Parts: sequence; structure tokens; C-alpha cells
Amino acid sequence: MRLLRGLHNILEKRPVHWRERMRVGLIGSGYWARTVHGASVVQHPRAELVGVWGRDAGRTAETAAELRTHPFSDLNALLDGVEALTFAVPPEVQATIALRAAAEGKHLLLEKPVATDVDQARRVEAAVEDANVASLVFFTRRFMAETEDWLRRLAEVGGWECGRAESAANIYSEGNPFGNSPWRKEKGGLWDIGPHALSLLLPALGDVTSVVAGGGRRDQVHLVLEHVDNRSSTVSLSLAVPQAAVGNSLYVYGEHGREVAPPGPFDPVQAHLAALDALIEQAAAPERHHPCDVHFGTRVVEVLSAAEESLRDGRRVAVTRPETR
Repeated sequence: MRLLRGLHNILEKRPVHWRERMRVGLIGSGYWARTVHGASVVQHPRAELVGVWGRDAGRTAETAAELRTHPFSDLNALLDGVEALTFAVPPEVQATIALRAAAEGKHLLLEKPVATDVDQARRVEAAVEDANVASLVFFTRRFMAETEDWLRRLAEVGGWECGRAESAANIYSEGNPFGNSPWRKEKGGLWDIGPHALSLLLPALGDVTSVVAGGGRRDQVHLVLEHVDNRSSTVSLSLAVPQAAVGNSLYVYGEHGREVAPPGPFDPVQAHLAALDALIEQAAAPERHHPCDVHFGTRVVEVLSAAEESLRDGRRVAVTRPETR
């Protein structure tokens, strides 16, 4: 009996890859939380959905029932029972909870953007670093095999000097589940779909050093990005184009021609399943790094914040980072 107890204690202290499944809590109870984050955890063979915490008790109970898990009104109780959290809440809510969760040693699967405030994003980044927890930011397209193959091919070929991204959406069409999102209405396409464009342009063309932004109709924003080594890109973003004009495209070009990114559509649940795979593997690894970890997510926030400043002040803005990073 003593030998069995000793063996049990050893197994409990082993890294997460020795466990049968990673215990995951869902933060959020809205459409994206239910249909993507929660649905993914339920399907994942190496994850267990322990429960759901949300700001609306009634909706949290409905989401928990749909996912066949437990609703939590007490965030502390959920944190006590999990090893990781997956987030589907507004950025400012996410950042506040992520700070607390990282300090308690929980691994984080964050939504984009990490935050809409640079200082807040950097605090989350520092908390993850201090606690040495695994972190990923769910840039949906980056977790699709077609996109990763495309980026790998770009890296192998090299010589890319310019790029262009256009994301023209209409979340205000009838039945769109994101049309009543307060933070999207406030921040617009720059902060909602801008992260997706940057998640492809930065690995393809290198880090951004400065940005110039201009506005158009409704929430439309146009960016001119200066990348390292005199590379450049342009980005056009909107959540409110006429329905007939909805569309997306992204490409880069250089000495070897033009390469167009896979257009989709992409299955977000499959992407989240791949992100969960990556989080579980990262949590078990001695070095907890990933191309879409909180450091990259924070860099995206820094670029978007500089674009917002440029849009407000009408000037080119350098994209800076703390010297200590």
C-alpha cells in the first residue's frame, strides 16, 4: 500500500504529458466560447473541459449544459480545478483574468488581441514569463496546416519584399453573432481582424518598425507598415463594408514572384484543436516557446496600438518595445 501511494505521488508530480488529459477551464459563455473553444476542448482526446466561467450566470449555465460540463460563478473555484484556461471574452476581461491565472501557474490559450492596451498586454507577457507557463494566442489561420505550409514555403524561398492584406467584413448583417459585440463596435476592424493580417505579414516580411494609418468610411482603416530591411506592406480593414463587398485576400511578392495566402474558409474548431495540441506539447516541454505565444501576441498589440496612435495624430509612429525584453 505504501508503495502504491508513493507511485501515485510521483505520477501526480510528473509533467502534463504524463497525464491522461489536460484539465481545461473555459472563460466565456458567448457564441465563440460555445461553438469553438468549448466544442474543441470537448472533442480533444488529451483535454478535459472541467467547467465554464462567464460574466452572465444564465448564459454560463446554458453554455455548460450544452457542453455537458459544470458552470462556475466563482472564478477561484474554477482555477483550483484546472491546469489551463482557454479564453473567449473581450480583451480587457481576458487580460485581467490571464494575469491572475498565470500567477497561479495556469497555462493560457488566449484570444487575439491579447489586450487593447500595450501596458496591459506587456503585463500579461511578463506574468507568463515569470510563472514559466505555456501560452498561445489563437490566431485562427496560423493553426491551419495550409497556412503553416504556406509560411514554411515562404521561408524556404526567401526574397520577399512587399505584401498586401485586405479584410473586408460585415458583422452587422442579419444573424451575424458578432454584431452586438460592444468591444468590436468600439475598436472596429483594426483590433478585431487586424491581428489576423499581422499574424501572417510579420512572419512573412519580418518585424514592423513603424506604421502610418488613415481612415475611410465607417470603421475602415488603411495601414502602411514599414518592416525590417526596407520591406513594406499595406493593410485595409473593416467590419462594416456593404454585404456585396465582403472578401479577404493576402499576398506577398518579391524576386521569385507572388505568393497568395490560402484563402479559406477555415474550420475554427479544427484550428483550435491544433492550438490545444500545441499548448499541451508546450506545457510538457522544458523550453516554453511557440511562434504564436504571448510574446508574439504582445508584439501584434504594439503594432496595432501604434496604428491607433497614427490614426489619431496623423503621423508616422515608430513601433517600440521595452529595452529589457
